[in-house]
Amino acid sequence: MHTVQWVKQFLTITCAVGVGLGLAVKVTAGEPPSSASVVSSTAITGQTDISLLNEARAVKNRGLNWLAKRQQPDGSWSIADFPALTALPLWAFAVSEHPDKARIVSNAVQFILKNVQPDGSIYKKAPGPGGGLVNYNTALCMTALHMTRDPALTPVVLKARQFMAAAQHLEGDDLYKGGFGYDKTSGRQYTDLSDSVIAYEAMRLTQSAEDLRPGNEKKADLNWQATTQFLGRVQNTATAGTNDAGGFAYRPDESKAGTTTNAAGQVVLRSYGSMTYAGLLSLIYADVSRNDPRVRSAFDWATQHWTLDENPGMGPQGIYYFYNIMAKSLSSFGQEAIPSAKGTPVAWRTEMIKKLISLQKVEKDGSGEGYWVNANNRWLENDPVLVTAYTLIALDVALGKTR
Repeated sequence: MHTVQWVKQFLTITCAVGVGLGLAVKVTAGEPPSSASVVSSTAITGQTDISLLNEARAVKNRGLNWLAKRQQPDGSWSIADFPALTALPLWAFAVSEHPDKARIVSNAVQFILKNVQPDGSIYKKAPGPGGGLVNYNTALCMTALHMTRDPALTPVVLKARQFMAAAQHLEGDDLYKGGFGYDKTSGRQYTDLSDSVIAYEAMRLTQSAEDLRPGNEKKADLNWQATTQFLGRVQNTATAGTNDAGGFAYRPDESKAGTTTNAAGQVVLRSYGSMTYAGLLSLIYADVSRNDPRVRSAFDWATQHWTLDENPGMGPQGIYYFYNIMAKSLSSFGQEAIPSAKGTPVAWRTEMIKKLISLQKVEKDGSGEGYWVNANNRWLENDPVLVTAYTLIALDVALGKTR
């Protein structure tokens, strides 16, 4: 397909992107929602049953083998115009023990390095609003390069960090201050939580690279205070009503899940699953305390809407990104037990591993390779490379592997 057409299709991808024991809070009146009750369990430890662990390893190997066969000769996967789609499989291989890891990782790294720009960004230039999704591609590429633990790549990561720090929207005092959008210079100045959480994660996961920055260079970081202010404008407060309080929308003036009307007759942006977990993870990356009402109310919304059968508020749309961001969020939050409506705490790691195992499709050619794909095409989730990479990373996190 022509590059411009891919750009139009792919511009929506970033929209999805919307060990304490057994604590859950209930939202009460106030701004923001606050903790009011606690449910606890000491029975859930986060350890995976050995038989399930072995099954998960087999499923991961099938997925990695499937991806390995689909790497292009130039080292890329999927749409070469978007190096982020190579960065995600690279991330999965970089933390794996695949027997052909060295070759696969090296080829992917070389492809990504061809997309490094003089200003430190990592993307392929493309026409149209949002261009080559500069922030999205740079954030994922710098993270994947850092995951290889190759010291030769540190200068690239450090320069990308400088670019990302400068890309945070801090000018003026509008609704979007503190967040990230597609590209600061594209003419689309709004920011959204989907792009933002990817940037926040990239800056946190590559933070150790700053220890290697030359002493004559200024260290790069985000304005985390502005970050928390932005997140506060995307999170619903108690006035939104019990079904939305504590959850997150896509950006301060839009929710991909639509709107509703609260008891006072005010229009409210509906909270939904992937963005609520993105908001929770972003608050944690911004060093907001786990006991802060904003964090607790986000977790409370997540537990009240707990399910692995859909992306709450969005159905099947973006469900694999939902699994990916859910695993990262709950792991970072540090709680193993998810309270359920039935009153029995849920071991989220075990349930997620079981769900992802059950969703793998195995090739019928006798190779034994497996992959994941979403029948719903929203946010490019009918691309099995993208979805398989999402899933392998989610599995690693659920299994307790370092991201």
